[in-house]
Amino acid sequence: MKNGVALLITFAAGFVLIISTFIPPWKDVGENVSQYFQVIGVFAFFLGGGSLIKLNIQKISTRARDWEFAIVTLIGFFIMLAAGVFKIGNEISADLQASGTLFTYLFDSIKAPLSATMYSLLAFYISSASYRAFRAKNSDAVMLLIAAFVILMGQTFVGVVMTGWLPESLSILKVENLSFWLMSVPNQAGQRAILIGIALGIISMSLRVIIGIERTHLSGGDE
Repeated sequence: MKNGVALLITFAAGFVLIISTFIPPWKDVGENVSQYFQVIGVFAFFLGGGSLIKLNIQKISTRARDWEFAIVTLIGFFIMLAAGVFKIGNEISADLQASGTLFTYLFDSIKAPLSATMYSLLAFYISSASYRAFRAKNSDAVMLLIAAFVILMGQTFVGVVMTGWLPESLSILKVENLSFWLMSVPNQAGQRAILIGIALGIISMSLRVIIGIERTHLSGGDE
């Protein structure tokens, strides 16, 4: 029974949003439904925060692997929560992200550098994956390797100098121009094809959810 109610709500919300997109008089109704989603999202933050606290406390109490990091996670969570809720270092009526607040200081001094460090580490994994992917094992890999080399050289001073002697009549063969062409034509076409495929997949999955065929969001129950 409860799953039936959830399916009915899902169908009604999805139907309203679809209709509001194509029928202008229903636009305001669709915007109101979107605001309800934001209200529900607020409660999701409470559930997520509670789940984070519960899981990390369990990890600490059972001395699970890397339980020390769970302590750091909880300390950081509560400090940022207090800084945001009580606006420590700033007036209550002022902007939370105003200069001088504890929240801004923690974000700029800790969160931002840690994020930059993680992205920097990803560069090494990308380099390793690229090395394995660009091995000239077949014709497709050779084309990928050549395209990657041209794009890479087109972004460097060495690549520009290599073909800088070519006359204007052959400017299309300059490395920087070839690099731009590869990025703006074949690469762009591939990206658009992928986006079209993703859009079709989203439409298909959305329709399955709206009409009740896909029920994974209900934990697979049929009650």
